[in-house]
Amino acid sequence: MSDQPDAAPAAARDYSKTLFLPKTEFPMRAGLPARERLLLERWAQIGLYERIREAAKGRPRFVLHDGPPYANGNIHIGHALNKILKDVIVRSQGALGNDADYVPGWDCHGLPIEWKIEEQYRAKGKNKDEVPVLEFRQQCRAFAADWLNVQRDEFKRLGVTGDWDRPYSTMAYPAEGRIAAELMKFAASGQLYRGSKPVMWSVVEKTALAEAEVEYEEHVSDTVFVAFPVVRKSDSRLAPFMSIDTPAKVAPSPDPLLKGASVVIWTTTPWTIPGNRAVAYSKKISYGVYEVTAAPEENWAKVGSTYVLADSLAETVFKAAKVESFERLGSFSLDDVAWLEHPLHDFDSGYGFPVPMLDGEHVTDEAGTGFVHTAPGHGREDFEVWMANGRRLSERGIETRIPYTVDADGALTKEAPGFTGKRVFNDKGDKGDANKAVIEALRVAKTLVAKGVLRHQYPHSWRSKKPVIFRNTPQWFIAMDRPVDSLGNRTLRETALHAIEQTQWVPPQGKNRINGMVSGRPDWVVSRQRAWGVPITVFVHRDTGEVLRDEAVNARISEAFAAEGADAWFRDDATARFLAPEHDPAQYEKVTDVLDVWFDSGSTHAFVLDDPQAFPGLAGIRRAVDGGSDRVMYLEGSDQHRGWFQSSLLESCGTRGHAPYDVVLTHGFVLDPKGEKMSKSKGNVVAPQTVIKESGADILRLWVAASDYSDDLRIGPEIVKTFAETYRKLRNSLRWMLGSLAHRVPGDDVPFQKMPELERLILHRLAQLDGEIREAYATYDTKRIVALLNGFMTGDLSAFYFDVRKDALYCDPISSVTRRAALQVIDEAFRRVTIWLAPVLAFTAEEAWLDRTPSEAGSVHLQTLPETPADWRDDALAARWQKIRRVRRVVTGALEIERAAKRIGASLEAAPVVYVSDPDLLGALDGVDFAEVCITSAITIRDGEGPADAFRLDEVKGVAVVPERAEGRKCARSWRVTETVGDDADYPDVTPRDAQALREWDAANPAAA
Repeated sequence: MSDQPDAAPAAARDYSKTLFLPKTEFPMRAGLPARERLLLERWAQIGLYERIREAAKGRPRFVLHDGPPYANGNIHIGHALNKILKDVIVRSQGALGNDADYVPGWDCHGLPIEWKIEEQYRAKGKNKDEVPVLEFRQQCRAFAADWLNVQRDEFKRLGVTGDWDRPYSTMAYPAEGRIAAELMKFAASGQLYRGSKPVMWSVVEKTALAEAEVEYEEHVSDTVFVAFPVVRKSDSRLAPFMSIDTPAKVAPSPDPLLKGASVVIWTTTPWTIPGNRAVAYSKKISYGVYEVTAAPEENWAKVGSTYVLADSLAETVFKAAKVESFERLGSFSLDDVAWLEHPLHDFDSGYGFPVPMLDGEHVTDEAGTGFVHTAPGHGREDFEVWMANGRRLSERGIETRIPYTVDADGALTKEAPGFTGKRVFNDKGDKGDANKAVIEALRVAKTLVAKGVLRHQYPHSWRSKKPVIFRNTPQWFIAMDRPVDSLGNRTLRETALHAIEQTQWVPPQGKNRINGMVSGRPDWVVSRQRAWGVPITVFVHRDTGEVLRDEAVNARISEAFAAEGADAWFRDDATARFLAPEHDPAQYEKVTDVLDVWFDSGSTHAFVLDDPQAFPGLAGIRRAVDGGSDRVMYLEGSDQHRGWFQSSLLESCGTRGHAPYDVVLTHGFVLDPKGEKMSKSKGNVVAPQTVIKESGADILRLWVAASDYSDDLRIGPEIVKTFAETYRKLRNSLRWMLGSLAHRVPGDDVPFQKMPELERLILHRLAQLDGEIREAYATYDTKRIVALLNGFMTGDLSAFYFDVRKDALYCDPISSVTRRAALQVIDEAFRRVTIWLAPVLAFTAEEAWLDRTPSEAGSVHLQTLPETPADWRDDALAARWQKIRRVRRVVTGALEIERAAKRIGASLEAAPVVYVSDPDLLGALDGVDFAEVCITSAITIRDGEGPADAFRLDEVKGVAVVPERAEGRKCARSWRVTETVGDDADYPDVTPRDAQALREWDAANPAAA
């Protein structure tokens, strides 16, 4: 039968004008880079942040306290991940009905900025130390302020909404005053003390570093096996001396095995040998005495040499020493050991002191020799085992003072006799000559057993990227294990561990990570030997060494800082100004070290959350951990378990007895598509500025929200393209809804009970999604949000519901219940999906919302998640339609083959026969216009298996489809093929349904008709 209608006057009519086709100015091509800038300008004009604050008054408060980025350069992709994720969570918490606030902040003190200013000086041939400190600090302040403004604009361009006009910065005068006040609380409670401990020291930057400022990179170290000759108690000269570890009342029996024997250690830091003061062993390890029986003549380990080694490591040691054969003489016992001789004893008389053997829990036989060279000035465990044995060592006449063998420049001092001036690392961080000099001295002293090199992970400063050293130096510390009255006689460590238990960690494994770090961390070193920062505002009595504790002095310091900034401390009159009249300035030393910047950022809660003058909208937060309903979240990368999360925890616990947060959320790092770290040298860096310029910020936002942030994220050009395609599909769904809703008459609703099943099915899905999306946003599961909405909008809506309903929406009469109900449901769906999407696609959701609801001051970001009627939920209906859609899949599959073979064009040319042998599926089709569902002009449902050559899908058992062409004429308006075309004489080339639609359209548009 011909597809062309019979010739008639009406055939010339343009029926497209009578169709309710989508109409919208919402463009298919987003043009996000330009459109987003316009929306940012609009948000600024309407004061969106302030409007959100006003609308949220009285609601439960949710505050995402911003971890301050460092103000020293353009933002990178990691910054974009962090800030976008924060914005998604803040916006979603607002949509959930909370007063969700965000005050952005910046970290402005510290070495990276100071280093930049020094670089400028060096380029001009100037010496930083010759510049007045106040002038230098002003230049640092100006540098930080410039980058703060640059970063602020870059963060705003990501679509992040917050109090950008009143951000916090650690260099603001009131902030510096509060940071100093927080430090003085530790001094007042006795938790702050000055001590001498080995700390990680940057030779390049000439300052102590915190653990959070150190990263481990590959490094090649010199290694040495060194012999410490045994001095026996049975030696008549040493009879009065007893064992350090097992004092004896009588002289021990001589141990012939130890005559001429040496205990062997292994170290990757030969330069620390001059600082050696002990050798550690373990009672859990089996040791033996070994004799070299064959070795090359030029060997350092000579034939006849006797060494004490862990039995499990002896073979490895002798292999490294190129020993050809050896013999175990017997087991090693400490009974006849008085002490050891320093391996440099015969090199310089300055090493004539005894070297005791100490039991150490840290000693293992996993590598080395089973003994550990102990230089208490160059390692944390070395220091701890030395201090633990201090009293017993003193009682036996052994000097326990820890020497200062390395200075701030990485040069060995006069307390390393014979090596003064030798450098561990030079000013550029390159290996110096200290290792070579010490190894040569060991060779001369005939205590070198073997040497080599080791490629391993070694601590580096994350700023200069240069290796660091452990160096004994006077520093200011906050004690972790000192009972504090204000903490209920608990220690800071105990208080912090309790607070960790009270905090929600997302993902949960973050709790174990920080718990382990706090459990094992040393005292917090808070001093830095630099100029740009908040000073350690304490005075020390010159005679007693006591820290001055005076509330009046502290108050004067805080007030001066709040008004003038921390520069007040560096003025010439500072000591007299703050101490007089109560104290004699001549009796006190003003500390000139500055605070670790982690203390700065760890104190930000004190002035961002607790200060009513600085941020009145945030002050007085009653955290959930204290029994209130308000919640404070900290959100940063996983490295901040040893950084900001921990410093904030310790600072707040030390001054307030609890954590500053209720929830801590951690995200991973950004890697390239291969999972490799980004670097300019590799050419795999993805700059957020580039992505925004080419694709728009919403593409970045979609990538962030859709990714599993609990793990490392990957990004590259192809990944960006993938998300751009996902975005395109979501945008087209919004666009189609907007176009269709152009024909919706406000208030022209269909009662829920009279809606067709298909509309009630979509309402059911909206009700179902409402609960799932609320839960996902409440648990910060952004990837589930994207998956749910993407699945619904592209699967349930675009690929199914919109496809099925296009015919009714475009062609049905104005009065059609189906058409009106469909528009009503689309309106409900549009409102919900736009609000649901708004935290993720902040720009696109706003654009769509304003297209549908134009308003001078309106915004989707002022909306909360709409309540959903309970009667929309219909699980039985959904179960039935799940079966209907399964059968539809088989029909669709059969028609795709027909189209590919060009036996049909559109699906409306088909009238398939569907065989259903599954009674459950057959029953589900009862009463359903299955031709409408399958978008065919007709369809026949039959009970049975169907012919053998029918189309089937393995995953849908009991359904077979035989494609057939529809019979009849093609409707000139709707393109349906049916024998009813022409039944209405007034409209001879269309179906009766289309004739009625035309009749109503003509009545409503008499001029056009």
